[in-house]
Amino acid sequence: MVALDIEVKRLHKLDSEGKVKAFADIAIAGLVLIKGLRIIDGKNGLFVGMPRKQGKDGQWYPSVFPLSEEIKNRLDQTVIQAYQEQL
Repeated sequence: MVALDIEVKRLHKLDSEGKVKAFADIAIAGLVLIKGLRIIDGKNGLFVGMPRKQGKDGQWYPSVFPLSEEIKNRLDQTVIQAYQEQL
């Protein structure tokens, strides 16, 4: 397992009835800040959506990509745990 510190710097819960439950900003190893992760309530429970940008064609495209399943899982666990602790 890669030793990488992932810290939730900001968590903004939404009070709406939609699928997006919160937005989060995370710091990785105290060196990089990634803003705009979404905590989404999907068919199989909560998951983390990466930040995205709208293209000229009107479609939405991710702007951040975890390069391994291990890092994606750790990131998801860290962000969802921070969200659940604030409920």
